[in-house]
Amino acid sequence: MRVFQRVIERGSFAAAAEDIGLSPSAVSKLITRLELRLGVRLINRTTRRLALTHEGEIYLERARDILRAIESAEAEIALARSSPRGQLRVHAFPTFAVDHLSTVLPDFLARYPRITFDFLVTNRSVDLIADNIDIALRVGRLDDSALVASKIVDLTQVVCASPKYLARHGRPVHPSDLARYACLTLSHFPGANRWPFQIDGQLVQVEVKGPVAADSAHMLLKLAIEGMGIIRFGDNVVAHAVQNGDLEVILQDFQEPNRFPLWAMLPPGRQRTPKIKVFLDFLIERFGPAPWRAKR
Repeated sequence: MRVFQRVIERGSFAAAAEDIGLSPSAVSKLITRLELRLGVRLINRTTRRLALTHEGEIYLERARDILRAIESAEAEIALARSSPRGQLRVHAFPTFAVDHLSTVLPDFLARYPRITFDFLVTNRSVDLIADNIDIALRVGRLDDSALVASKIVDLTQVVCASPKYLARHGRPVHPSDLARYACLTLSHFPGANRWPFQIDGQLVQVEVKGPVAADSAHMLLKLAIEGMGIIRFGDNVVAHAVQNGDLEVILQDFQEPNRFPLWAMLPPGRQRTPKIKVFLDFLIERFGPAPWRAKR
């Protein structure tokens, strides 16, 4: 059942074989043996792709339910008799991975020495099932999804600039002043050049522009620290730079009241697995109370 499910999720015998640790021919033989035992064809094979038959769709749905139940039962037994173990494959965006996860991970590994990690650190979106991800960290509003979402913390967007930039260009005292300043924006977010502020009790969108846009928050953060312009990021992104004095939070009196959740996204049925459960609890423990948040 597990092999059959992985073949469908990955779309080929070869990709499933790589994940499972078998040869493609061994995977193909297992699926053939399963079809012979059931007396029906589950997958139609062509040179280009695999397609489920009607019977295959029914079997896949039932198999997923059964495998989730087995995994849940095994997880409960494992949690009761031993410490969590195994590899965790985690997707995280670079600024959070580098500035925050890397600083607390040694404590987690000291607490759970039988857990290992494989990190996918990128700003691009990933498919948790296809990329075999256990946990993906995401910020903001979530699209409708079959994934399980667990909130880590609510973040606040803050506007920052380096002391040397403010010394050279002056400090904006009102959001409308930003039209005269260089603002650094994320290029892969819709409306990234429209920054919301609370002005006279109303939410106002202020148009900004600057010399650099990028799809990497980490790059823009470094440029801001070097005095290239003003940024508007989550307080988790700028926390260390603010605490170190590399950046200053500005326009605090006009800060947007809306908050942006940091989520841990999981494939269905895995939230009770011991290694995942303890890592989720650790993330909430370390990042929920917000000792790392920007001091304003």
